[in-house]
Amino acid sequence: MTSSTLQAGAASPAAADAALEKRAYSKVFWRLVPFLMLCYVIAYLDRVNVGFAKLQMGQDLGFSETVFGLGAGIFFLGYFLFEVPSNLLLNRVGARVWIARIMITWGLLSACFMFVKTPTSFYILRFLLGLAEAGFYPGVILYLTHWYPAHRRARIIAVFMSAIPVAGIFGNPLSGWIMDSFHGVSAMSGWQWMFLIEAIPAVLIGVAVLLYLDNGIAQARWLSAEEKALLQREVAKDAAHGAKGPHSVAGVFRDARIWWMAFIYFAFVMGQYALTFWLPTLVKATGVQGNLNIGLLSAIPFLCAIVAMNFFGRSADRRQERRWHLIVPAMMGAVGFTVAASYTQNTAVSLAFLSLAAAGVLTCAPLFWSLPTAFLTGTAAAAGIAAINSVGNLAGFVSPYLIGYLKDLTGSTQIGMYVLAGALVLGAIGVWFTPKQLVNR
Repeated sequence: MTSSTLQAGAASPAAADAALEKRAYSKVFWRLVPFLMLCYVIAYLDRVNVGFAKLQMGQDLGFSETVFGLGAGIFFLGYFLFEVPSNLLLNRVGARVWIARIMITWGLLSACFMFVKTPTSFYILRFLLGLAEAGFYPGVILYLTHWYPAHRRARIIAVFMSAIPVAGIFGNPLSGWIMDSFHGVSAMSGWQWMFLIEAIPAVLIGVAVLLYLDNGIAQARWLSAEEKALLQREVAKDAAHGAKGPHSVAGVFRDARIWWMAFIYFAFVMGQYALTFWLPTLVKATGVQGNLNIGLLSAIPFLCAIVAMNFFGRSADRRQERRWHLIVPAMMGAVGFTVAASYTQNTAVSLAFLSLAAAGVLTCAPLFWSLPTAFLTGTAAAAGIAAINSVGNLAGFVSPYLIGYLKDLTGSTQIGMYVLAGALVLGAIGVWFTPKQLVNR
């Protein structure tokens, strides 16, 4: 037997294993990720379409910028209160039932916004929407850890979170078109029709989740026995590496690293939600007229964000490096907000740097989750991811309210955008001080 024959024989099992692994992960990706993206597009659209509704709603109901900012942000108080319990329940009853419950509930509540008349009713519905949706995003992050090991997650989470800019690309023009086209139909304003029409997909997809989603690898009838075994080995191996993290819910809340992660995420979310809630207003302030035109131009920053998110996600997984892949986009966001704030009367310049800001801040979110999921496993992962996300998402309350308050106070969004840039710089500093041996794997 020749040496080349021996080498070929030795190489063939490795080649077969590589082919099996490629096939298994390809199946998982195409079965889960596009569907979960669709769910998140709908979730994000129903969460932030209030930013577009504001263009008519504020005039119709007489809401000030502060009232709108508080209402937009109060969603995250309900989100904060129920997020950890929601994720623990998802871990107990399974993703299929719990994600379906979340989507159907928030769809019904989102439709109820068409009946808003007063600031109080606006605040109550936004709070209840936060309660209903709590657990969806961290639940999906947790769900993906059941299928993917840490060294594959940055790219997968980046693809999943591309749903945010996709929601902006399609949702902003759609919202503008609905508000212009349906205004006055059946004696209802365009913003009322927008809330009703955009709520329907959440209920329908929620029902589809019950029929389509599997709770884990073992329940996936579309995988062969060999593919299941390989995926389970990869996840088990990853869990063994995660032994350096806490192993109980109580341990999560005593772990200083969890609160450090929450601080970093808070800084990044400050920029993310200020951008998604206020982008239509910022574009309109440059002199753009017409809701559809505002929607079309508002889609441009989200197109840039999709490219940046997936570029940085692939690069982080390929290089097995996390910190600089977060620091660079955070600083891109800070520069984008700073320059855009200085050119609010120039549509082209403002839009270019809002695009840079969007590329930066929306890239930070998916890459951030590769940090805590590198040391969290099991039940601790359910509680830890939810705790970080709930505390971090309080920035979703702070930033819209702060921007609205400062705009009422000064008549401009400029100061608020400088504050957002500062928050992103603080987040980048926090990542820099995170030990690389904790998260780079």
